[in-house]
Formats: sequence, structure tokens, C-alpha cells
Amino acid sequence: MNGVGAAGVDPFETWDGAYVLGALSPQDRSDFEEHLRTCDRCAESVRQLAGMPGLLSQADPDGLVAAGVEPAPPDLLPGLLTRVARERRRRFTATVSAAVLALAACLALVFSAVFAGGADGSGDEGGVPDGGPPVVAGGPMTPLGDWPVRADVSLVEADWGTRVEMECQYGDGEGGAYVLVAVGRDGETEELASWRALPENSASMTVGTPMSRAAIEWLEVRTLTGVPVLRLAVTP
Repeated sequence: MNGVGAAGVDPFETWDGAYVLGALSPQDRSDFEEHLRTCDRCAESVRQLAGMPGLLSQADPDGLVAAGVEPAPPDLLPGLLTRVARERRRRFTATVSAAVLALAACLALVFSAVFAGGADGSGDEGGVPDGGPPVVAGGPMTPLGDWPVRADVSLVEADWGTRVEMECQYGDGEGGAYVLVAVGRDGETEELASWRALPENSASMTVGTPMSRAAIEWLEVRTLTGVPVLRLAVTP
């Protein structure tokens, strides 16, 4: 399965954003993950977008208003989903266009909220809490079995939560799909990123979470079925 249509166009080439944001149907997600096994270009694109869920979680309505961005109407997402479903039945290419536009809108809102700062100009340049340099923690993640993946993680405190920087190396095998999860000391879990790994390759990503570093008990890399692969205990 190479995913290339009769006209030489890959029908999956614009599914990366919808996949990372969890907007694909179960059947489409399964088809796309099968396609990722043989398409290096799409797999690389998914890795580049893997931090998007974490960035989206940082966009709060107050920040958007302060930056002069009009809040999205409450019926925007349901309307988009309804439109995508209708267009999918009518014409495949229209579905792809709608997904790309939706992702572009999300990106515009996120970058406005995260980087514009407050209306009074008090926004900081690096997201570092007031009163001193950022507190950094992390190290190599502990393997929880015979998995062909290794990772080093850094957690950097910010005024909006915690920035997580991760470097991964993958060994021999067929690759695999993974998710990065933050587990809070209160038992709360948050999925920070998902991506497709290629064998004998490496990848790096930077994601964010509104959870403070002190509130995170550990970070885990898991399979899509929830099996823990790597773990890092976070010191309070």
C-alpha cells in the first residue's frame, strides 16, 4: 500500500494535521497509520506536528482577548465537523481542503495566544516565570521493556505551565506509533504528543502543558494501546 492514486497524487498527504489533532474517524485513522508504515514523507510531517496538541492546550480565552483576537464562536467546531462529513460524502478533495483550513485557523489562534503577550505589553519573551531563570529538570527516560526506542527529556518551567523538550532514538524494527503522556501527582493524565517513529532514525520535539513541573509525577512514552514504553520520574 503506497497511497498514491491514479493521477500520481498521494491522497493522504494532507491528513497529517487532522491525525495529530485527533480529527480523523476510527477507520480513517487506521488507514492513515497503515499508510505511514510505507510513506516517509507523511511520517516526517506527523513528527513535525506532534507538539500541536500541547500548544493548543496553552491557548486560553483570556489570552486571546488580551491579544485582540476575536474568540471563536461556540458552534465553530461542530459546524466544521458537520461540513467535513458532508463534503466527504460528496467529494474527497473538498474534505482535504476543509481539514487544511481548520488546521491553519487553529495554528493562527495558538500563535496569537502564546506569543502576542498581554495588551499592556507585559508578555515575556521566553515564557520564563518572573523572579529568576527557568527551573530545568529531566534526563534519560527509563526503558520499561525490550522496546527499540530511547529518549532524553528536559522539563522547563514557564509562566503558563511546563515546556517539555524530548530527543528520541529508534533502533531496528518496523518503527511504531507512540504518544507522550504527562501524569500528575493527583492522578490526572494529559496526552502531549503523538507521532510515528521510523526504524534507525531519530526525532526531536518541543511540546507544552499547562501543568506545572511540580504537579507532574512522571512522563511516559506509550504505545497507542496504552502500554508504557519509557518513563521519567519528575522530582518535585
